[in-house]
Amino acid sequence: MFEEGQLYAPVTEDDDGVKVHLAPDHPGANDPDYRRRREVIAGPALRWKPGEPVPQVEYTDAENEIWRTVSAELAPKHERLAIRGFLEGKEALGLPTDRVPQLDEVSAGLSRLSGFQLYPAAGLVPLDQFYGSLADGVFHSTQYLRHGSTPLYTPEPDIIHEVVGHCNLLGNPAIADVKRRAGEAARRCETPEGLQFVADVFWFTIEFGVMHEDGELRCYGAGLLSSYGEIEEFRDAIIRPIDFHAMGTVEYDITHYQPTLFACDGMSELTDRVAGFFADFTDDTPGRLAAQAA
Repeated sequence: MFEEGQLYAPVTEDDDGVKVHLAPDHPGANDPDYRRRREVIAGPALRWKPGEPVPQVEYTDAENEIWRTVSAELAPKHERLAIRGFLEGKEALGLPTDRVPQLDEVSAGLSRLSGFQLYPAAGLVPLDQFYGSLADGVFHSTQYLRHGSTPLYTPEPDIIHEVVGHCNLLGNPAIADVKRRAGEAARRCETPEGLQFVADVFWFTIEFGVMHEDGELRCYGAGLLSSYGEIEEFRDAIIRPIDFHAMGTVEYDITHYQPTLFACDGMSELTDRVAGFFADFTDDTPGRLAAQAA
């Protein structure tokens, strides 16, 4: 199991201003310019309230170059390794590949396609808020980019992960509906354990899901679709069929490539069975699954 907070650098604000707390091994930890840039971007997002205009970020030439580099590297991998549903969403959304898009620009496209919109996130969003908001068609997205020394890697979700991975998925209405169902499941949870179980199944589906399609193993998880390295390695993982009890209880390390992945047997297993799991989920579901697995 994992905790969403492990993926983000904490952001705080006090009399000295906004501070982004990067881990010692973060690629930008010893780069004062990068740290200041992260804080400049985080401040408006931290203070933003729903209903207000989404903060605009004037991305630098270096940041736009990171976006261009990743977009160019991922495009042929998506064509070769991503499921059709992702490719259809990506084409429909039509994100720019030469510059970092603004969140309200992406929201305009998603609103038209699936009814989703983006809220700016300075960093960590509480688990219940992040997942619960999906029920309302809201996805919380960061606005910063990974460190320039490692354009093809990030230890935490940046705007490339959020927009290239998740938003292209949200451009497909059927996949967006699965995310809504996950949000509704999170909203029904009354215990931390239930919410964590939803988050873990989400991890092994929407974040790191793979699918048998047209005789090949392809990926649909946002974590794979936005990762230059891991998208090339997922076929070497141990591939298991969908097993909700295992997804919600297996131990795994988020800092390494996932050694075990769970595969849907075609798109219908994602849009029907996985969506149905979230639609029927209650706090009693983990116990019931455990009893069935015993």
